[in-house]
Amino acid sequence: MMKLAIRICIVCAVFMTACTTPKPNVILILADDLGWKDVGFMGSQYYETPNLDQLASSGIVFTRAYAGAANCAPSRACLMSGQNTPRHGIYTVNQSDRGNKKTRRLVPTPNTTVLADQFITLGEELEAAGYRTASMGKWHLNEDPRTQGFTVNVAGGKWGHPAGYFAPFAYPDIEAKDGEHLTDLLTQHAIGFIQENRDNPFFLYLPYYAVHTPIQGKPHLIDYYTAKGGDELQHNPVYAAMVATMDSCIGEIVNELDVLNLREKTLILFSSDNGGLYQISRQDPLRGGKGAYYEGGIRVPLVVNWPAEFEPKIHTSNAISNLDFYPTLLDLLGLEPLNNQLDGRSFESVLSGSGDLEQRPIFFHFPIYLEANKSCAPSGRDPLFRTRPGAVVIDGEWKLHWYFEDRAYELYNLKEDIGETKNVANVFPDQLQALQEKLKQWIEDTEAPIPHMKNLDYDAEFEAEKISKWQ
Repeated sequence: MMKLAIRICIVCAVFMTACTTPKPNVILILADDLGWKDVGFMGSQYYETPNLDQLASSGIVFTRAYAGAANCAPSRACLMSGQNTPRHGIYTVNQSDRGNKKTRRLVPTPNTTVLADQFITLGEELEAAGYRTASMGKWHLNEDPRTQGFTVNVAGGKWGHPAGYFAPFAYPDIEAKDGEHLTDLLTQHAIGFIQENRDNPFFLYLPYYAVHTPIQGKPHLIDYYTAKGGDELQHNPVYAAMVATMDSCIGEIVNELDVLNLREKTLILFSSDNGGLYQISRQDPLRGGKGAYYEGGIRVPLVVNWPAEFEPKIHTSNAISNLDFYPTLLDLLGLEPLNNQLDGRSFESVLSGSGDLEQRPIFFHFPIYLEANKSCAPSGRDPLFRTRPGAVVIDGEWKLHWYFEDRAYELYNLKEDIGETKNVANVFPDQLQALQEKLKQWIEDTEAPIPHMKNLDYDAEFEAEKISKWQ
């Protein structure tokens, strides 16, 4: 019934559009697996991102931005639904019992792989408000985003990464000559959509597959970055070539907005779905990378740019989550939510300059297992898993990890120790207790599942032997 009501709202909204104040266009660009420091405006001296840097210099940069989760599908579900992982049940990609069964102490919570139709997506909200909507690129939440608020879909489905970045492709809606690059083609479709809707308010969701594996770059860019050399943290010329191609494509989109005189009418958000790949691009001083709930796995770049409305600045005081995109966009567009359950909060006041935000906790829940490999082993509690079942709360400068297997806690002061190198749980008992209470209350409020059943296949001696072989 709710979806039917939305469709009725859409009809009414389209009828009323001509009689209401014109709404700004919205372009939400989401990179895949791009790390917090993998762009120039966040300090990289190796990757060159002049177009993103220009957006950053004329927009608002959030240095404490977080994904909704540490890997692809759950983060995208959080962004698109506005609800945290315990509500939609998407915690990872595919199954939840990752890694060798003899090394898992608990039976993990079952994972959901499809965003259920009951959730009202950001696409459905804006479609109901009269926006023309398109999703172009990695959807990863069901078979087709056109069932959840997007009129146009290009190359989006349940899959999480392309077979390759150079044509031929298997996507039915992309025609390409052999050798054409996927990021370029998605950009061409995006520009075509903008051109077709220059006289209508539009919402373009552009979740590039880049820079997810397979790592494949354009040869001339690989040559350039090979000659450049890099440093001990960022030195992969093929990955750098992928970043450069994405940046160039974003520049083409901004240029088209200028040509069509739409730049002042268009709000642009750019971010990443989770932290960077530890084995390919390091995010030091942040610990870990994609898949881990240390800062390197969940902290991401974020730029919001709307030159007609926002004064440029760098915002460092508030932690922002991609759960906040949904209510923020509704606030900026003057829309009432159709969704009666949003877990984020609007940061419109920061964007408009009308005020700062009150401190609030940000929660992460991961009641499953995600195995590691040797190249990313240092990111986890042990070398076998990037993440073992647990939950996290960040409140101001304090961060608490709670692990369900042994009920262990890790407490960090991110202001003093952004690299999460010194567990101070035994040093600050009052702070530990305060965060424990907040986390447990949130778990109760959201009915977040905590795995309790012991795994009968667990073998402590086998686990110890496996760990020793990694060292």
